Amino acid sequence: MLKVTLVTPAGRGSRAGNRATATRWARRLRELGCRVRLAAPEDAPATWCFGGQPPDLLFALHAWRSHAAIRACRETFACPVIVVLTGTDVYRFQHSHPEVFLDSLASADVLVGLHDCLEEDLPTRFHPRLHVVHQSALPLPSRAPGPNERTFDVLVAGHLREEKDSLRTALALRDLPPTSRLRVVQLGGACSDDWTRAARDEMARNPRFRWLGDRPRWRVRQWMARSRLMVISSRMEGGANVVSEACVAGLPVVASRIPGNRGLLGEDYPGYFPVADTRALRECLLRAEREPAFLETLRRHVDARAPLFRVEAEREALAGVLAACGLAP
Repeated sequence: MLKVTLVTPAGRGSRAGNRATATRWARRLRELGCRVRLAAPEDAPATWCFGGQPPDLLFALHAWRSHAAIRACRETFACPVIVVLTGTDVYRFQHSHPEVFLDSLASADVLVGLHDCLEEDLPTRFHPRLHVVHQSALPLPSRAPGPNERTFDVLVAGHLREEKDSLRTALALRDLPPTSRLRVVQLGGACSDDWTRAARDEMARNPRFRWLGDRPRWRVRQWMARSRLMVISSRMEGGANVVSEACVAGLPVVASRIPGNRGLLGEDYPGYFPVADTRALRECLLRAEREPAFLETLRRHVDARAPLFRVEAEREALAGVLAACGLAP
């Protein structure tokens, strides 16, 4: 039985994407017959062991934040190292902290990305080590409530922070014609006091915007069932699990045209808008409200992508990653 230590910078109880990925992958790896221990980058390597036995494999989420753990594993154990690349890794820290980022990649036996366009932004020498694992999602319950007929609810799910361009959808819904039923419901905690103030100020001036703060996953899924559309307005993404959730739920998506979204929704997806382009997003949302055929086209596209995000596909992809390390569960 393989002994796998999975390092994530997001601690126990966190609702950050890295923690959700780590928890879900621990479940998939156990389904493959592995023993799995979750750890933090700052934990001593001795705590990664299983009854005194060293791990057979280390998964490290986040090349920059888990750099110390990656180096410690190389110095302490003889096991393979898998580095999982996040959005801030590739699109921020690769440029702001290149030495640390590149050292983590060079130390990895295998690299894992979460979307299909990652090679566009990675040095060519690392491409042979790269494997893609699409994050899985579960279908919504058949008894889930449907959309409100009086409003055209648009869902934004994700913590409020710069990378997400979090209030772009709210800005797009300002000063719409009174005949429009568009309303945005935003879920996710604010990552700073400034974001809290900005969200509250926007609610005070924009009657179409509701920020409900951090919510457990079951509440997010409930709002997915109630909504007609989801917006992913991010400036950078490593492969957002909320896209997987939307596709498996059959919820149409309007998304910024960035590699992390194109790598999940496909190059030909008809619901993209340019990053931070409020006017283009407004036009796209109004079109979705006014043209049922356009909304149905988006729905057909997300339905076609849904098989990529099934649990079975994720488990098979992780088995392939183990095989790339010369290991079998």
